[in-house]
Order: sequence, then C-alpha cells, then structure tokens
Amino acid sequence: MCLALPARVIEIDAACQHGTVDMGGVRKQVSLALLDEVQLGDYVIVHVGYALTRLDQEEAEHTLTLFAQMAADTEPSTPANTPANAP
Repeated sequence: MCLALPARVIEIDAACQHGTVDMGGVRKQVSLALLDEVQLGDYVIVHVGYALTRLDQEEAEHTLTLFAQMAADTEPSTPANTPANAP
C-alpha cells in the first residue's frame, strides 16, 4: 500500500527544482520537478520525495484533520481510575 501525504511548501529553490515542505511539523526536502508554478504556501501531495500535484488549501486541511482524528482514535487511553504511572 502506498500513502501520499498533503504538505505545505515552505521554501523553494527554483534553480534545482526542489523545495522544503512541512508535514505536521516534520520538514522534508522534496522534488518539485513534476509541477509547474508551485508557490510558497501551496499544498502539494508528496509521495516518495516527489510533489505529485497541488491540492487546494481547504481539501488539504480537511485531509490533515482526518489524519489527526485517526491518530487520536488509535492511541491507547489510560482508564480514568488508573494512575498514569501505575505498573
């Protein structure tokens, strides 16, 4: 299974067609060679180090919210009457 993630472009080096994207606080350098006219603040879909397509901001934020909700739903919870540091 492959997973492509929405990421916000925070730096662009047009000379070498690379940029830095932010994915929930994780910054990664990716190739922008497959896209035309990427601008700072654009959201792109990133897969294996390549920005594949631009994504509209509303759709990107909705997708990121869904990922955050899924992560929260899969985190183990501590029962209310059990101390967090109990063995």
